[in-house]
Amino acid sequence: MVAAMMMFPAPHPLPLDEAARLQALRPYQLLNTMQDETFAELVRLTAKLFHVPVCIVALVEEDQVRFGLNHGLPADMDRVNRWETLCSVALLGEGVTVFENLHAEPCALINPGLVQNLHLGFYAGHTLRTADGQPIGVLCVIDYQPRPFRASESALLGQLAAVVMSLLDLRVALVQQPRWNQELWAAIYARIEDSVQRLETLAALAGWEDTADSANARAYQESTHAEMLRIVEVLGQQIQALQPR
Repeated sequence: MVAAMMMFPAPHPLPLDEAARLQALRPYQLLNTMQDETFAELVRLTAKLFHVPVCIVALVEEDQVRFGLNHGLPADMDRVNRWETLCSVALLGEGVTVFENLHAEPCALINPGLVQNLHLGFYAGHTLRTADGQPIGVLCVIDYQPRPFRASESALLGQLAAVVMSLLDLRVALVQQPRWNQELWAAIYARIEDSVQRLETLAALAGWEDTADSANARAYQESTHAEMLRIVEVLGQQIQALQPR
C-alpha cells in the first residue's frame, strides 16, 4: 500500500520515468472503452462484488485522469485533474493502494477538494500495468462510507485488474490487426460470457450472506477467484493468437 505521509514537490505524484510511462499509455488512449459493453459489464460487476456504489477504470494521462469507464459516478464526470484524484497516488503502488477512512485520514498527496466534494469515505485501487511493467491506470472501487478492506478483497481486486488489463491488451491487439471486426470481438467475448454470468450469480449469492467469513461466503470467494483465473487464461490465449507470426 502507498502511505500518504508527506507532500510531493510536484503538483501531483509522478512515477520515476514519466516519459516512458506516457509513451506506453498512448496505444490505450485510442481505445473507446466507453462504448464497450464488455468493459461496462465488468465494471458494474466489480462494484457488485465489493458491495460499493462506485467502480472506475481510470487511465492516468499527463495532466488529467480519464475515466474510461465508471459505474456510479455522474455520466458527465469522464475526466478530472490529475492532481486532485487518488488514482494518481494509486498509480505509484505495485499492487493495491487503500484508504479505509478518508473522513478521518485524508490523503496528503493530492488536493483534497474533489474527495471532499464527493464525500468519499473509502478508496481501493489496483495499478494497471503493461507487459513491460509501465503503470498506465488504475482499477478502483469507492464507497462514501469508511470501511475495512480484507486481504481476500485485495487479492480479488488484483485478479480483476488483471482481467481489465488483459481486455485492454486484447483491444489494442485487435485494433492493430487488419482482420479486426465486431464479429471477432463478439466471438472472443462469447468464450468468457459463461464465466461472467457465473460471477454475477456468485456476487448475488454472496450478498445474501450475513458475514463475509461464513463457510458459504468463503466458498463463493474461492469460486469467484477460480472464474477470474479462467477469464485471464482465456484472454491470454486470445491475445497470443492475435500476435503477428
